[in-house]
Formats: sequence, C-alpha cells, structure tokens
Amino acid sequence: MNKKTKNIFKITLPLLLGVFLVWYSLSKVSIEELVEYAKNADYTWIILGVFLGLLSHLSRAYRWLFMLEPMGYKIKFGNSVMAVFATYLINYTIPRAGEVARASIIANYEDVPFEKGFGTIVAERIADLIVMFGIIGITLFLQFDFIYAFLIEKFNPIKILIVLFGCVLLSIFFFRFVKKSNSKIALKIRTFVGGLIEGALSIFKMKKKWAFIFHTLFIWGMYVLMFYVTSFSISELDGISAGAILIGFISASFSIAATNGGIGSYPLAIYAAFSIFGIPEDPSIAFGWIMWASQTLMLIICGGLSLIYLPIYNRNKVSKSA
Repeated sequence: MNKKTKNIFKITLPLLLGVFLVWYSLSKVSIEELVEYAKNADYTWIILGVFLGLLSHLSRAYRWLFMLEPMGYKIKFGNSVMAVFATYLINYTIPRAGEVARASIIANYEDVPFEKGFGTIVAERIADLIVMFGIIGITLFLQFDFIYAFLIEKFNPIKILIVLFGCVLLSIFFFRFVKKSNSKIALKIRTFVGGLIEGALSIFKMKKKWAFIFHTLFIWGMYVLMFYVTSFSISELDGISAGAILIGFISASFSIAATNGGIGSYPLAIYAAFSIFGIPEDPSIAFGWIMWASQTLMLIICGGLSLIYLPIYNRNKVSKSA
C-alpha cells in the first residue's frame, strides 16, 4: 500500500465510521425524540457549558506562550487563540491535520520555525495525556467499589481473575520485549515512551512551569465542568452521580479519537458509560448529541472566524512579506 492510498484511508475511514455511528445512534433514538429533547432542554446550562469550553480553549492558547517564550519567541496572544481554534476546526475534516496547521499558522505570521512550533504542540499533548491518565486514576480510585461490584455482577469472578492474570503476564512479556528487542516496533515504542518522559520532565525546566501546570489543570478542569453543567440541561439526568460524570467524560474523550471530532461516536460513548449506572438510553444519547452539537457549533464558528480574520489581524505582516 503506497503513501497516497494510506492517506486516503486515514481520511475516509474515520468519516465512514462517523457516518455509520450517526446512523446507529439515530436507530437507538429517533430524530423526533432528539428534537423533543432539544426543545425541552434548559439552554442556560448549555450556554454555560459552551462558555466553560471557550475558557478552556483560551487557556490553551495562553499556555502555548509559556512554551514558545523560552525559545525566544513572543507571539501575539490573538494569533495563538486563532491558531488554536483553527486547529479544532481543521481536525473535523482531516484527523490530526489541525496540529500541523497550527504550527504552520504561527510559522507564517510569527516567524516561529515550523519544527519548533510543532515540537511545542507535541509537548502540550504529552502534558494533556498525563492529566488524562490522572483523571482515569482518580476515577478508578473513587469508583473502585462500584466498578468492582459491576464486574462481579456481570462477569464470573474466576474469569475476571484469569483475565487479570493474563494481562499481567502479557504486560511482563511486552515490557521485556520492548526493553531487549531491536526490532523496528520495539525501537518505535522505546522512542515514543522516551519522548513522553522527556516531554513531561521538560515542563519542570520551564521558566514559568507553575503557570503552565496551572493552565493545564485549568483546561481539564473546565472540560470536566462543562460536561457536568451541560448535564443539567436534561431534566431526566437530575441527580446524576459524580462517578457517572467522570466515567462518561473519559469515555466521551476517547471517542473523539475514534472519528473526526467524535461525530457519531460521542453520544454512543456517553450512553455506554451512563448505562453502567442504569441511566436510561434516550436521555443519555440525547445529552451526548446536545453536548457534542453545542461544543462543535462553538468550534466551527470560532474556527471559521479565526481563519477569516487571521490575514486581516496580521495585515501588516502580510503586506511586508508581499
């Protein structure tokens, strides 16, 4: 398979999967029911959720300045904001292309070399990944009794022990293989893990490391909070537990990687998580669509305006280069 064919598959497969999942979720809850939920939703909470999402993106744009400054680049906050919003919009069309576009925008308008700008974005993702693992760890700790009881109820305890024992053996074999093997796969994994560790440690070497850490925690705090407050918009979700919110948030976050911007997969991921807590199917999927649609609409508007306004905002730069 040549590179061109691989690129086509990378673009089309997530889109096709998204279309299928949209159809599947709508087979669970009809469009008429979704429209009814949307009509009856409390838009005060939806708007508040969008506002919290907006704050997280602005914080992400501000956090980026801390990574570029030590390299001698003081970029305009406006350009950072618009580059971040452009990233989200472009990722809806071609997965992960937004990160490349973000580095290209700053290279074009702020003279930051592409490879340096892209390197900071990768380091950002490492920091985000660490926080995501932290949220998963906290959730497992807080909800251990519930998750354990759920697994015992749904599955045979002996089978669970066998699976856990098998996972431990596979993990030991995997780590030994990665550590000692000189195969291409093992080398790539070692390089990737080494990059994660190096990227994580580099945060503590930054001049404004505590500001960076604060904004990283703020970004993810806003993500969780926007998910939580938007749930108030559906009356059937009144009294939803913190455990359901956290597991639903984690499930929804991973769904975004499955399809472009989580289209189709996002509502189903929330339904799968909420079903563990006995929350009915219809309001779960309806909440997923409302949550996804409100945030997506905000990103499309802000991302589109950013791409339009970028050359206007940097008109002096454009005229000089011309």
